[in-house]
Amino acid sequence: MPEREAVIAAFLADHGWGGAERRAISGDASFRRYERLAEGQRRAILMDAPPETEDVRPFLRIAGHLLGLGYSAPGISAADEAAGLLILEDLGEGIYTRLLGREDKVSEAELYDAAVDLLVDLHRQPVPSEAPPYDRARLVAEANLLVDWYIPRQRGEPPDPDLRASYEAAWDRLLPGLGKSPEALVLRDYHADNLLWLPKRRGLARVGLLDFQDAVVGSIAYDLVSLLEDARRDLRPETVTRSLARYLAARPEIEAEGFATAYALLGAQRNAKIIGIFTRLCVRDQKPDYLDYLPRVWRHLEHDLAHPALAPIKEWIDREIPPERRERAP
Repeated sequence: MPEREAVIAAFLADHGWGGAERRAISGDASFRRYERLAEGQRRAILMDAPPETEDVRPFLRIAGHLLGLGYSAPGISAADEAAGLLILEDLGEGIYTRLLGREDKVSEAELYDAAVDLLVDLHRQPVPSEAPPYDRARLVAEANLLVDWYIPRQRGEPPDPDLRASYEAAWDRLLPGLGKSPEALVLRDYHADNLLWLPKRRGLARVGLLDFQDAVVGSIAYDLVSLLEDARRDLRPETVTRSLARYLAARPEIEAEGFATAYALLGAQRNAKIIGIFTRLCVRDQKPDYLDYLPRVWRHLEHDLAHPALAPIKEWIDREIPPERRERAP
């Protein structure tokens, strides 16, 4: 038995799941793996987060915060932080992704209304003290993934340091615009693959939350961008319009123009990051299927860059990655 498997088997046995049937379920773009545990009528989820690449402590902290607010994060019944193993509440298989398009189950409008309502409530809550800031260094480092991975794959050579410097300078001209929107806890991967529909629960608890361990404190616009500019699927235009209007109607104190600027800016930052990440997943991690999403992510990025406030980064991208080179990285 491989060493890691022996550690997992001992952990499950110690916490009453030694005889459970184990079935792998889809994971995410990280090194974490998930298994559904079943024994009789009992169900749970095993998170396997190898400690050499992952740290489960942020997940535990943010899960506790979200549960304390009455949201449907998974409860945690057992944890071995040193080994990177958790046994989580099984919230079921009602992932938004599986339900979208099945109007006989629940409409897209109802799913996204509920997801927006949860953000409205979350953004009114105090932030946990341990959540790091989504500051200039973090935002620019993420945006740099476009330069670090996509451009080298396109050009067949590493990026020139001057290229990176001019790119960062363009972002530095834009980031002060985020000061026009309030800050709150940002879950960062708030989209259909990480949300579950729990119709037997009431109110905000109907939205199950996954993959929030990277939460930070930043602009309220970020998670709305994550939700509505989904890299993996196209939303109906009316869903996007309805969701933004619903959020702003619930927050009349927010200045709409400043919010729109932050939304476009963070959309551009996030989509530039995603293009770099999906290229890296292909090049470094041998996961080429992520390249199939790049045309959609480029469309999102081009939409964000159309905002007048984003002229500095639009000029840079138009010069260094003209439209005819915005494609799957070869």
